Amino acid sequence: MVKKHLPLMLLLCLWFLGAGCSGAADVDFYGRVQEVDLDNGLKVLLWPENRAPVVTLQIWYGVGSRNEVLGKTGLSHLIEHLMFRGTEKYGPKVFSRQVQKFGGRDNAFTSRDYTAYYEIGPKTSLGMWLEMEADRMQNLMISEELFRTEQQVVLEERRLRTEDDPVSFLIEETLATAYKAHPYQWPVIGWMHDIKKLRRQDFMAYYRQYYQPNNATLVVVGDFEPNAALQEIRATFGKLPRGPKPPPFRPLEPPQQGERRVTVQREAQLPFICLAYHVPNLGHADAYALEVLSSILSQGRSSRLFQQLVYEKRLALDVGADYSLATASPSVFLVYGQPLPGKTVEELEQALEAELNRIKTTPVTDRELTKAKNQAESGIIMAQDSLFYRGMLLGRYQTIDHWQRLKELLPGIQAVGKPDVLRVAQRYLVPKNRTVGILQPLKTDKPIVGRYQGHGQID
Repeated sequence: MVKKHLPLMLLLCLWFLGAGCSGAADVDFYGRVQEVDLDNGLKVLLWPENRAPVVTLQIWYGVGSRNEVLGKTGLSHLIEHLMFRGTEKYGPKVFSRQVQKFGGRDNAFTSRDYTAYYEIGPKTSLGMWLEMEADRMQNLMISEELFRTEQQVVLEERRLRTEDDPVSFLIEETLATAYKAHPYQWPVIGWMHDIKKLRRQDFMAYYRQYYQPNNATLVVVGDFEPNAALQEIRATFGKLPRGPKPPPFRPLEPPQQGERRVTVQREAQLPFICLAYHVPNLGHADAYALEVLSSILSQGRSSRLFQQLVYEKRLALDVGADYSLATASPSVFLVYGQPLPGKTVEELEQALEAELNRIKTTPVTDRELTKAKNQAESGIIMAQDSLFYRGMLLGRYQTIDHWQRLKELLPGIQAVGKPDVLRVAQRYLVPKNRTVGILQPLKTDKPIVGRYQGHGQID
């Protein structure tokens, strides 16, 4: 299913893990991470943690939908599917069966900025996983028949997730309107007409270009001995040749000069509205204040939008805001809502704008600011000291920037003050910087109730 970006407040909780709640800020949580560069360009990140005989292996490729071109959108996600269709050594579906045979599980996901594959299970399987992942990095054998079969699977996936989901369709159209130059304008899964036209030779060229050791990060987290693991990594991945240098990524989105609007009509029971504001990403001075702003507006039932528009004014069935700083390029800050039956989308739009104007003119309270920052600590219970999410942190941040950025997350959030929240709201949440998307429902007897599920990543 379409996934929301893992909330930063949940990611931040991992900063504490292994040290307990008290005094965690004084501990170098990432001190055990070992970084190694192989001669062929593969980045290796090792994080030993010996609490249980479990390990996760993740390989992150620096390619996502942003690396595609118009006319061939959807290639990144299609290749993710094809990576499970076999090599000469491991035939179709053998890879996953081997992982599961010894008590492990595997999967993959594609985003705008990366494609990642993972296994998690008993530590005794690590050597086998390394051998299999190295094999499929360069030895996929995909016949025309297999390619066409998987292409049809993806087309059906798009029909179910987007064409038949009115809210997903609206978000897709809103982003396509918000961006004019940057490839974030097209969906990760690709446009339907592009997917239909993709050819096996398109796949092979893209695979040879991007599925190379010098465009990948290998992450191992869990119960293993680092020197022994590194020896196995060199014996499997180390023998692969360095590939061609990926083409440089240059597209920049010009500043928006006025409000844009898009209206879509789909079979749905209720209307929906989405406001998309252009905002900066990781590395910009405003990113952490935008994370706090998003939390104040929509994190939990006591958040501003939920309290005012769901409880107090009884205008909305659902409201929220969505922002992730962990993207390779500047992204959007989304504010969205679905009116209650009997209320109009125009009424909800006016109410949303009133709430955004309020946060631009009146400083947030001490309680709101403290609550937003405390989301990091409350996430500790949710994270359950997850080896998998530790690997996710390392892989994601290394692929979009550098894993050392993780050390800045908690201090960055803690440094945000009330003036910072006011400043970023005033700077970015302005009409000329937004795109408004509206879903007008067509009458239907189908049990369709759209609901925003986030954007940016799919299995």
